[in-house]
Amino acid sequence: MIGGGAAGFFAAISTKMHHPEARVTMYEKSDKLLAKVKVSGGGRCNVTHACFANSQLIKFYPRGGKYLKKAFAQFSTTDTVKWFEERGVRLKTETDGRMFPVTDSSQTIINCLLREIDKLDISVQLLQPVLGLEKENNKFKLLLRNISIHADKVIIASGGSPKIDGFEWLKQLGHAIVSPIPSLFTFNMPKESIISLMGVSVDNVSVRIPSTKLKTEGPLLITHWGMSGPAILKLSSWGARVLKDFDYKFAIQVNWLGSMNEDKARGILVEESRVHPKRKISNSNPFQLPSRLYVFLLSKININPETPLEETGKKNQNRLLNTLLNDEYKVEGKTTFKEEFVTCGGVSLEDVSMETMESKRCPGLYFAGEVLDIDGVTGGFNFQAAWTTGFIAGKLFS
Repeated sequence: MIGGGAAGFFAAISTKMHHPEARVTMYEKSDKLLAKVKVSGGGRCNVTHACFANSQLIKFYPRGGKYLKKAFAQFSTTDTVKWFEERGVRLKTETDGRMFPVTDSSQTIINCLLREIDKLDISVQLLQPVLGLEKENNKFKLLLRNISIHADKVIIASGGSPKIDGFEWLKQLGHAIVSPIPSLFTFNMPKESIISLMGVSVDNVSVRIPSTKLKTEGPLLITHWGMSGPAILKLSSWGARVLKDFDYKFAIQVNWLGSMNEDKARGILVEESRVHPKRKISNSNPFQLPSRLYVFLLSKININPETPLEETGKKNQNRLLNTLLNDEYKVEGKTTFKEEFVTCGGVSLEDVSMETMESKRCPGLYFAGEVLDIDGVTGGFNFQAAWTTGFIAGKLFS
């Protein structure tokens, strides 16, 4: 077993569950196990997502969704919830569908997985990077720092790599590699004054990139470098390769009212003016946006926040509506979080049997997790892919 992350743990545990006689050893290149599990969800661990229909679940994967359909038929979101609950870890569902342990602590998930490998007598070797992998007479030779070992079967759950060089050892075994690039990143806007509102969040906005088909909805967070939050992260995931081609320099349009259209928004403004004609426009805020943001948008289009609604005028009303529904910003770069870094790209799914996770190029070799060209949007989907592919890979002798 190569890799001590979520997919590696689940694959090792699954192997021992299905084949108690197997000797399983996990090799992890760092001195830490389950590093991404630790930091996921702000330290709470977003285990999975409350999407229990596989036909809907696959729609949350910009890369690999159609291939995962066969995999989810074997181990689904329902199976993940059941697996953890059978081991004393109850999960809860938040309003946006994300599922966390009821303890709100990723350590609960880590402890559960550590207990399982201890109970199943799975050996763990830290600070043991696999420097090479060769096949000799239907067995595998793993080249470690000072020694080489032999194995009948190998599961690779080594995670993603920011550079294609990180997949060279798998390419040498005959696998096609889809060039890795970042996914799930935030947008840098160094020249936009909106960054002065860092910390302000809006529960539901719609964000699109003009001249493309890219559009998402969800919460948005303004940061000191630009914009983040699920709406931005989802957009970066779906647009990973397009935005790379743009060299991460492009414009976005934000509808601060989510999916609300112009007619409905105009009706709300007109009614607010009718009912409260003397109210200052800055105190009106009929769309319940954060007050700092609403005043910022008024100032952006040179509307005096002290203006009474009855004196706003149709021209200013039109300008305000256009800004609320089609606010535009320039993006000049991206920011990724090292601990939660996600890539798209990896081992081509054309080279892997999704029913078994076995390599079509190198029998006896199996894959699980982000080493594959699979990635989901934010919300627990990447962990679900890790649990699923790891579980299936662990049935390697069947």
